[in-house]
Amino acid sequence: MLRLEHSWTPNIDRLAADGVRLTQHLAAAPLCTPSRAAFLTGRYPLRSGMVSSQGLRVLQWTAVSGGLPPSEITFAKILKAKGYTTGLIGKWHLGLSCASPDDHCHHPLNHGFDHFYGMPFSMMADCERWELSEKRAVLESRLDVCFQLVALATLTLTIGKLTHLIPGASWTLVIWSAVVCLLLFATSCLVGALIMHADCFLMRNHSIAEQPMRSQRTTPLMLQEVSSFVKRHKQGPFLLFVSFLHVHTPLVTTENFRGRSPHGLYGDNTEEMDWMVGQILETLDTEGLTNSTLVYFTSDHGGSLEARFGNNQYGGWNGIYKGGKGMAGWEGGIRVPGIFRWPGVLTAGRVIHEPTSLMDIFPTVVHLAGGQVPQDRVVDGRDLLALLQGTARHSDHEFLMHYCESFLHAARWHQRDRGAVWKVHFTTPIFQPDGAGACYGQIVCPCSGNRVTHHAPPLLFDLSRDPSEAHALTPDTEPSFHQVVETVARAVAAHRQTLIPVPLQLDAADNTWKPWLQPCCGRFPFCWCDRDADPR
Repeated sequence: MLRLEHSWTPNIDRLAADGVRLTQHLAAAPLCTPSRAAFLTGRYPLRSGMVSSQGLRVLQWTAVSGGLPPSEITFAKILKAKGYTTGLIGKWHLGLSCASPDDHCHHPLNHGFDHFYGMPFSMMADCERWELSEKRAVLESRLDVCFQLVALATLTLTIGKLTHLIPGASWTLVIWSAVVCLLLFATSCLVGALIMHADCFLMRNHSIAEQPMRSQRTTPLMLQEVSSFVKRHKQGPFLLFVSFLHVHTPLVTTENFRGRSPHGLYGDNTEEMDWMVGQILETLDTEGLTNSTLVYFTSDHGGSLEARFGNNQYGGWNGIYKGGKGMAGWEGGIRVPGIFRWPGVLTAGRVIHEPTSLMDIFPTVVHLAGGQVPQDRVVDGRDLLALLQGTARHSDHEFLMHYCESFLHAARWHQRDRGAVWKVHFTTPIFQPDGAGACYGQIVCPCSGNRVTHHAPPLLFDLSRDPSEAHALTPDTEPSFHQVVETVARAVAAHRQTLIPVPLQLDAADNTWKPWLQPCCGRFPFCWCDRDADPR
């Protein structure tokens, strides 16, 4: 009897089979904004200030002044200087403006991209007024409390005026209090729509293309942009960064893919993303570019375990790896897919188990383009080409640091002479409820405060034998315990000597909504435009 296995992601599977697969590929942060900053710059996000010390893990709004500083050098900047045409299609989430709504100091076009089409912010559940919410539910709750307090004050003032029990009470004060009460009530009712207009829109280069965006047609629009970019620039060298909006709540899935997967809406959404990968690869085939194009596929962090509602899991799962999105130390938050395909250059089907990082893309593509890695700053990524081609046995990373915001939660040591990969945890989140594997009831686990545990001595795991981090080692069970912990402590101390204090872009001062920075094709909140024709 022949047992057939069905592949739910045939195009990604084909990409892996035709390329090189990295099994210990690591994001530099467990959430999108800092992880993407590290990916583009090859540097830990703390070096560029793309972290917070106040619990604000990512950029909170489009209209904030924080973002990837203009002084940072992305691989797109270097490749553009070497004659490459550079494009970004999809999600950005690294900031937009600094002082005025159109200065666009953090915009992709100010960071080396010639062309941008996509969301300057991020796809959110609030973009669809979904059953899960990142901001709307919290804001509605706070506004409702304020409304009730002001309503009580208005009623008290009115009674006090009528009964003369409150000296000094005037009808003017009552009227103004009533106006504030009505404004709070109206804002509470409209906050969902306000968020959609403020954050859920598409831009083409420096102009707003669609506000608010109609999510159901974004997939074909993105594919149309990819095809158009490749066809326009196929005669010369190009860099195209396609940043999918998929496998992220609200899991916007077109009708053709809804209900297809036995794994629910997340499965439907994943299958559609896989189909998009196939369409992009087919475009390269059609244009005769397959053999001359390096294709790289990854994710910016692990699956979100807390993204569930009732019996539905909307944030994916992380297999054998503990933890998930938002958890900087546990593997489930930072171990991500890593696939490279380059026919004729990279051996198909090769699997590499060495520790590698998303930060390694920076020096790798800079080297391939004939550029130079900047010498005026620390670059934490390492050139992967020799490892991918098989001319190097080991990754150049001996140590890797795992930050949660600005706090170092863990560090990894690749002890090459023993073939061991050690992980030392200094801080871990407290899962809720007790015995759970995530922080249910929150969007993500915290990085600091009374909801984390600081370990002294630190927790130690041998990932080469225990990739699930299920069995913490002790001096009794691991003779090398003290040697490993002391070696990692020295590496952490040396690493900290390389850090230079910079303004933290995600702290409240630069990460609070500023109405004067709000992009709007109109006058906020009356932002409405559609400058893209429906795709055929």
